[in-house]
Parts: sequence; structure tokens; C-alpha cells
Amino acid sequence: MRRPQVAKRNGTTWGPGKVGALGLVRVRPLPGDATRGTLIAGGSVIPCALGRSGITSRKREGDGASPRGVFRLRGGFYRPDRFTVRPVSPLPLRATRRDDGWCDAPQDRRYNRPIRLPSTAASAEQLWRDDGLYDLVIDLDYNRGPIRPGRGSAIFLHIARSGYRPTEGCVALKPADLLRLLRRLGPRTRMKIGR
Repeated sequence: MRRPQVAKRNGTTWGPGKVGALGLVRVRPLPGDATRGTLIAGGSVIPCALGRSGITSRKREGDGASPRGVFRLRGGFYRPDRFTVRPVSPLPLRATRRDDGWCDAPQDRRYNRPIRLPSTAASAEQLWRDDGLYDLVIDLDYNRGPIRPGRGSAIFLHIARSGYRPTEGCVALKPADLLRLLRRLGPRTRMKIGR
């Protein structure tokens, strides 16, 4: 039996795949650096950034940790001024608007949900950002059903900072890697964070 061909580009190993074919992607920390990891998707091994506090099973709002567990992918957002066409994905994606936000105030009834800005919420993340991190965002369905106040909000798969600097709890990839991976993620795909 022949082994599948694997191409290596800029430190990322890509295996064969088709649109929406993945059932499970795994995210594991690198030995010796809990803020960086690898995302394993089929035959592909992709470098990623993790939370500044590593991975935890006791996630709290503002702790900077990526949550341990298995999460479905709810869909996401993309900046229409940064993508001339909608990114290809079986996941539902919608264009981000300038007034899109995400409530991260535990005491607010809209906690860990998308909201419109400006908002009466005590605190909210702006999804239309100048730094490019949220040009492409996938909601990882963490703390969404039921929503538990203070257990963490806005846990996404998004674009990494240069050098894979740590996130505030999300998983982040280079833009080209995220675009390629997105083609293989569908409504049945699950992401497992942790060993």
C-alpha cells in the first residue's frame, strides 16, 4: 500500500485532503513551551499559538489559558475588506461588520455571545480589529451550551501574531495555514485541545 504524498511548505507539513473531510483535529502543546503547539489535521502538522497560560481544564475569564476539551466548530467571520472573495469552507461564514463585537463581561446576560457595538455591556471584544488577528475567525463552541458566567469567552481559531506569540486563550495559525485548513473543516469536525 502506498503512503500518501506529503508536501512541506515553510515548516508546515500538509497531507492530502478534500473539502470538509476532517472529523477531528488535535491541538497539542510543544514540549517545553506551553504557549506554542501543533495542530494535527489528517496528515497535516501545522504550527500554532496557544494561550499565554498554556492549556487548562479549569478555564476562567481573563486567565489567558486555552481550554482543554473537544469542541465543535460553530462557523465564523471574515473581514470582507481583507478577502476579495468569501473564504472556501463547508462551515457557515459571514462577513464581519464594523460594529460586530463579542461580550466578555460575565455579569452581562449576553456573556460569550456576539453583540453589536457600541454596547451597554461592561466589556466586549471588537471583532473588526486593526491588527488582523480576527480577519478570519472560527467560533470553537467553548462555554456556549449552557453558558457559565466567568468560565471564559471568545475562544476562537484565528490568525496568529508574528512569531506565534501567545493568545489570550485561543488557537491561532498563520493566515495561509488557516485558509488551507478551513477548506477541510465542516460542521461535523471537532477540535481536541490537549493531549
